[in-house]
Amino acid sequence: MLKVFAYKNCDTCRKALQWLKSRQIPHQVYPIRDSPPSPAELRQMLKNVAEIKQLFNTSGQDYRALNLKDKLPSMTEAEALHLLAHNGNLIKRPFVLGPETALLGFKEPEWTANLQSKTN
Repeated sequence: MLKVFAYKNCDTCRKALQWLKSRQIPHQVYPIRDSPPSPAELRQMLKNVAEIKQLFNTSGQDYRALNLKDKLPSMTEAEALHLLAHNGNLIKRPFVLGPETALLGFKEPEWTANLQSKTN
């Protein structure tokens, strides 16, 4: 089953969850601010992106408040993952993991390609 880390007040998250529901794709929702992905889950996602910066919600207030634009390039991977695992606001959302799936953000064509074929 898919684990979907989402924020209830996020329009993109609501669209993604509606998309899953309308296609009857089984999933479990986790509140990303209260229960962020674990370091192991973050590492799993990291295998599917080009760089660690892609895991960050770069348009978020916490990202700007912590001045991560300047700090992130000099951080170690372990430091960045620790920061993400302890502050769900910093993570790009929705954050979706499944047995054969890892998706960040909601881009309908990407979700269709990755999820429709696995549920049909």
